[in-house]
Amino acid sequence: MAVAEYSTRDRIAFVRLNRPEAKNAINPELHARLWQIWQDFDADDSVDVAILTGTGDAFCAGADLKHYMTRWPGATPQQVRSVVKDGLGGLTRGLHRTSKPIIAAVNGWALAGGFETALACDIRIASENARFGSFEGRRGFHHGDGGIPRLVNSAGVGVAMQMLLTAEPITAETALQWNLVTEVVPHDKLMERAELIARQILRNDQTAVRSAKETILDMIGRGLDDQLRIEALNGYSVASRDEVPERLQSFYDKTDRGRYGSHATAL
Repeated sequence: MAVAEYSTRDRIAFVRLNRPEAKNAINPELHARLWQIWQDFDADDSVDVAILTGTGDAFCAGADLKHYMTRWPGATPQQVRSVVKDGLGGLTRGLHRTSKPIIAAVNGWALAGGFETALACDIRIASENARFGSFEGRRGFHHGDGGIPRLVNSAGVGVAMQMLLTAEPITAETALQWNLVTEVVPHDKLMERAELIARQILRNDQTAVRSAKETILDMIGRGLDDQLRIEALNGYSVASRDEVPERLQSFYDKTDRGRYGSHATAL
């Protein structure tokens, strides 16, 4: 049984964590498999968007502590530095700048590194059964794979403080209120909704989509003047492409039904 399943259909990549007996916790085998999956996804011109979910009642319970946490007590600075580029499964750090959008369909528990993995995705939607938590403080450590900066950037200092300092879980509805997910849907509609969002992305110009993602990520943490400069440079350079006037003319002529896309998807 593969520890992660990868398939493609209609320009969408489907990634499913598949260690249900361990709540999809990431062990070294799954870590290596995810690195390969995300590299393949990034290089594959036949797909433009990915959906990440989990098997069973968990999205991901984080790093498999039996494999990962035994290495850190007493570790030297050199040992710590040797894994800084790895991230967890590549997505949290190392492969986090893939240009294509990734949707997290959070089907159940997203804990610790699983929460970090969800936060590393570009769009997060949650099943009504989803739960989120940062339990590391109960065991003597805290996030080290992007959880803190992404939590602060998504929900603010107050939410980050409460989640990390109390180490208590939150429901999907609370995650929605705290801006950690954009939607909460019935459990049996989760993948249907994720695929709809993916198809909505696919209807658009993918160069524009990827530039928008790059622009958003580049703006985080910068002052307003830098943000405005990055937006203008990226936005007007995308608009300067030779194909844009033709697409605008189709819009003026009302022949594109409001959309452009050689991979148009009926909704």
